[in-house]
Amino acid sequence: MVVIRLARGGAKKRPFFNIVATDSRNPRDGRFIERVGFYNPKAAEGEAKFRVAADRLSYWQGVGAQLSPTVARLVKEYGSQAQ
Repeated sequence: MVVIRLARGGAKKRPFFNIVATDSRNPRDGRFIERVGFYNPKAAEGEAKFRVAADRLSYWQGVGAQLSPTVARLVKEYGSQAQ
């Protein structure tokens, strides 16, 4: 099953997450199909904290991909900032 979830990047104590579409059996930071956006919880003032390609997100949901609970919460919270 395809799932849209977070893949962690960044340095120690400075997390950065890519929002990716991947097979649910792959490891968290492993291979993915497509990068859909990002989430930066430590973004400085004036920097983008969350960005997602709304058209690609709706495409993946249309073909049966499930959002992880965290990504669903982020989309609901920052949904107006989707591009």
